Amino acid sequence: MFDKLEDLVKRLEEVMLELSNPDVVNDQAKFRSLMKEQNDLTPIVEKYKEYKDAKQTIEDSVEMLEVENDEEMRELLKEELSEAKSSVAKCEEELKILLLPKDPNDDKNVIVEIRAGAGGDEAALFAAEIYRMYKSYAESQRWKTEFIDVNENGLGGFKEVSFMINGQGAYSRLKYESGVHRVQRIPATESGGRIHTSTITVAIMPEAEEVDVQLDMNDCRFDVFRASGNGGQCVNTTDSAVRLTHIPTGIVISCQDEKSQLKNKDKAIKVLRARLYELECSKAHDAEAELRKSQIGTGDRAEKIRTYNFPQGRVTDHRIKLTLHRLESILNGDLDEIIDSLTAADQAAKLSKLQEMEN
Repeated sequence: MFDKLEDLVKRLEEVMLELSNPDVVNDQAKFRSLMKEQNDLTPIVEKYKEYKDAKQTIEDSVEMLEVENDEEMRELLKEELSEAKSSVAKCEEELKILLLPKDPNDDKNVIVEIRAGAGGDEAALFAAEIYRMYKSYAESQRWKTEFIDVNENGLGGFKEVSFMINGQGAYSRLKYESGVHRVQRIPATESGGRIHTSTITVAIMPEAEEVDVQLDMNDCRFDVFRASGNGGQCVNTTDSAVRLTHIPTGIVISCQDEKSQLKNKDKAIKVLRARLYELECSKAHDAEAELRKSQIGTGDRAEKIRTYNFPQGRVTDHRIKLTLHRLESILNGDLDEIIDSLTAADQAAKLSKLQEMEN
C-alpha cells in the first residue's frame, strides 16, 4: 500500500507541474482531465502526509522519552505518543478506503425514474412524495433539478415521473437508492382505516456521455405530440413534446417539460443514453455476480431496499438493517444519515473482500 502511496505523491507532483504549463491550459480537454486527477489525488496525498507526520511524532516522542528525566515532561510526551499512535491507526483505515477503486460514475449527474408499483392510487401518491423527497435533498446539496416527464393519476400522484439532478458527485450520493421502496400506512383513499402496503420502484442512472455509449441515430424514431399537464402556455397549443423510440431495444422515452421541441429531444436522448448505459452496466454486474454479493445493492429494481412505516414513524433500510424513527424529516429530504450509513457499509464490504483476496 505504501509503495502505491509514494507513487501517487509523485504523480500529484507531475500533475501540478503539467497544470502550470501554458500549452496545457490552452488545451481545455486535457486541462479538465488533469484538474479531475488533481482533485482525486489531493485527499489521498494529504491523508498520507498526515499519516507520515504522525509516524514521525511517534519516533520523536520515543527518542525523547529515552533521555527525558522530568516527570511532567515525560507525561506530556506519553500523551503525545498515545495520540500519534491513535492517529496512525485512524489514517491507515482512512487510506485503505481512499485507495479503494473509485466508481467511474461517481462524479456524474443522475437521471431518476420513479414508478408506482403495487397499490394503485396509493402507490402513485407515494411516488409523488418520494419525488419531492429527492427534490428537497437535491436542493439541500445545491444541485439543480430538471423535470423530464410525468404521468399523473388525477389525485396529485404520479404513476411515473422522471427528472435529472445536475450536481458534482450526485451519483456517488444517490446510487444506493435504486430498488423497491415500500410504504405502510392508512391511505387517504381508504375509508375503513386499514393499513395498506404499497410499493414504488426507483431507478438512479448516471448521465452517460457520448464516449460511454455509441448511439446510432438511425436506430432512433422521433414522434412529436402536444404536451399535457403542467407546462405553461404552450400546453395543447404546439407539438413540443417528444417521444423517442430506440428500435433495437424497444425503449421508449417521452419528454414534454420544455416548450422547445429541440430541448425536449435533447433531454430524451440523454435519458436514452443513460438507459443504454445502465443496460451495459447491468451486464457487467451480472458477469461479476460474486463481487456484487459482497456489496450494497445499487441497481436491482426488484430488490426491496426500504420501508416507510407511517403508524410507527420509522424508516428501515433492509440492506444494512438501519431503522430511524424520524419519518417526517427523511421525507423532507434529510437523507444524509441513511446515505452515509450505506456508503460506510459498502466500503466495509469492499475492504473485507479486498482483504480476502490478499489473503
